[in-house]
Amino acid sequence: MNELHALTLSSAEQLRIVLVGTQHPGNIGAAARAMKTMGLSKLVLVAPEKAPDRDTHAMAAGADDLIEAAPVCASLAEAVADCCWVLGATARSRRIQLEPLHPRDAAQRAVLAATSGPVALVFGRERTGLNNDELQLCHAAVHIPSDPAFSSLNLAAAVQVLSYELRCALLGEVMAAPRDVRTQPPSAGVAAHAELEGLFAQLADTLEQIDFHKGRAPESAMRKLRRLYLRANLDSADVRLLRGVLADTQRMAKIAGEATTDKKIG
Repeated sequence: MNELHALTLSSAEQLRIVLVGTQHPGNIGAAARAMKTMGLSKLVLVAPEKAPDRDTHAMAAGADDLIEAAPVCASLAEAVADCCWVLGATARSRRIQLEPLHPRDAAQRAVLAATSGPVALVFGRERTGLNNDELQLCHAAVHIPSDPAFSSLNLAAAVQVLSYELRCALLGEVMAAPRDVRTQPPSAGVAAHAELEGLFAQLADTLEQIDFHKGRAPESAMRKLRRLYLRANLDSADVRLLRGVLADTQRMAKIAGEATTDKKIG
């Protein structure tokens, strides 16, 4: 095995394809086949409507090992908990404002990120795609520029297109990273997705405790704050520091609330 091939295999092992809420079991098999032809082997299923069946294995055409090894998770958060970078494949603009990436740029950055830890490329349901809550778990979005006059793309076909771009990036055919983008791949030691979600949950609680929203709906502010922190590529030490600041903020807010209560009683 030459050095380039070994490096390609090592990086490919960090890349996972995540299928969320797949409605047709045959599409799972077809997606597995698309992956295997491009040297990818990590398939994760999130709450499929139907478990893999005979149609799945028939469409896999020899990629049965990917299906048999694929973990089934209850939620997308569980599936990407250990990931350092998450890309959501989406066909249209959503309220969740993610940086839109061309498949080639997305693949290149995914491969670069894979040197720091697991990377997930997430595909949604055949009819409706990923919902806003699921897209909110992603660092960026990737859109395949299909013909607007007939933009309907089969799930397995979309997996094939993006798996091909990943293969090209793994083999070094995409050489230079774009310099004018806001979201950069994470560096070594970047915080895992679960750590970030813990931070976001504590941040949301803290903002409520200090009445930051002043009666306004908190969703808009949290979406903006999530994007800000995701762009920062925080490492585990950064997350611990920020959570320590939030813990002290919560403690002081509790003391202030108790003092106000005592003053009213007195």
